[in-house]
Amino acid sequence: MNITLWAVTGLLAAAFLGAGLMKIRQPKVRLAASGMGWAEDFSPGAVKTLGVLQVAAAAGLILPAALDIAPVLVPLAALGLALMMIGAAVVHLRRREPTMVPPNIALFLLAAVVVWGRFGPYSF
Repeated sequence: MNITLWAVTGLLAAAFLGAGLMKIRQPKVRLAASGMGWAEDFSPGAVKTLGVLQVAAAAGLILPAALDIAPVLVPLAALGLALMMIGAAVVHLRRREPTMVPPNIALFLLAAVVVWGRFGPYSF
């Protein structure tokens, strides 16, 4: 199960690192034009903040355990991402974008597995 948790954690870290870097690098208008219509509802600073939080969480999923420095940060980072995905689903539902919710649910479930495993029976 430890290998499975590492695989799920790596997948989450890669997904959120990519998404976060995209939000940091691209202007809000370009994000909205590329299919991320939700960005229209947020200020440029809020979009960049979301990106920074996602990059930080991606690092928090891997580095603490890999370096054996405060590994309790791994499930805390996963918990933060799970909460972020709940918020993302709420935003998409309010914008009447139900087709955007399943990826949020999938990422929430993956993060929840990491939270369960690393706080529970497979902690470091």
